[in-house]
Amino acid sequence: GSHDTMTYCLDKRSAVSGNESKLVKFLSKCMPCIVHPIIMKWSTTQVLTVTEQLEAGVRYLDFRIAHKANDPSTNLYFVHMVYTTVTVQDTLWEVLRWLETHPQEVVILACRNFDGLTKRLHNHLVACIKEIFQCKLCPRNVMPTLRTMWQLGHQVIVSYEEDVELEKHCELWPAIPYWWGNKTSTRALIRYLERMKQRGRPGKFFVAGINLTENLGYILLHPFGSLKKMTLRSLPCLKIWIKQQCPGPKKECINIIAGDFIGNNDFVKDVIELNTKL
Repeated sequence: GSHDTMTYCLDKRSAVSGNESKLVKFLSKCMPCIVHPIIMKWSTTQVLTVTEQLEAGVRYLDFRIAHKANDPSTNLYFVHMVYTTVTVQDTLWEVLRWLETHPQEVVILACRNFDGLTKRLHNHLVACIKEIFQCKLCPRNVMPTLRTMWQLGHQVIVSYEEDVELEKHCELWPAIPYWWGNKTSTRALIRYLERMKQRGRPGKFFVAGINLTENLGYILLHPFGSLKKMTLRSLPCLKIWIKQQCPGPKKECINIIAGDFIGNNDFVKDVIELNTKL
């Protein structure tokens, strides 16, 4: 999986998301030449396009969806502090085009965040999802083994973090839990993931996030740093942790593993190779 899948196309000229703190919005307006480059450095988590991520082997896409404040249109974007240059609808079509050329591949689209979405916009988004993917959508009453999905022609599982829409549409799956450590240290993140494993894996899909998270204190201590530098330093230790994991139904088993800058350090290959332990 890729964490914050769409941040490779954040808009440098975008206003700060309506979900951010008043302080961040104020500083962005007062000192845009200073604050905006900092936001971009610490908000970008991926450099590969969505098609390149799929080609690399990613099968879980983390879509943080938002509607821009004061935008009269129904255009929806992705967001991570700032908005993306591409729309959600265009990206869904891009995923469909890739699936049509890879008929045995299955992807999970985790639709989350929903910053600024009204009931009308939720209806619009779900209608777009159903119109674009049609019979490729796997209903949640299907046991999604590869064999079953191939037989039925399903290629897309959409998890939707909004209960009202979930009840109305059998094509939507419940929100997939994401183990987010919110840690600046690799060791602290690994300790967090091990604690979560001790509690026992959820019965359905879930994600272990191996992504580090900056905070204001960390940014001030690393004025020339970036989320990419922070991530690349952590990868050797996280690579060891990944190789130690086992997939499967047992208490301490792992399901989906999602990370930042997924094109680096054999991340995808290491995760896929865990299947040889089954």
